[in-house]
Amino acid sequence: MAVPWCEPCDRFWNPGSVTEEGECPTCGTPVETPPEAEPLPRQKVPWHFWVAITAAGIYLAWRAIQGIGLLF
Repeated sequence: MAVPWCEPCDRFWNPGSVTEEGECPTCGTPVETPPEAEPLPRQKVPWHFWVAITAAGIYLAWRAIQGIGLLF
């Protein structure tokens, strides 16, 4: 959703606060709506993140085995 922007006032306006003619309520100049930004492409999760997750899982599993071993 584009938000009306008044260049002379250097301010964003709520679409409901702009006049019916599409002018700034403070200075009366026509407000502009910025162009819609393109969505960013999805990025893959880096391989070293999965290495860290795997290492943390192995470490926690080993600590769980050690903790169970201390109970008996």
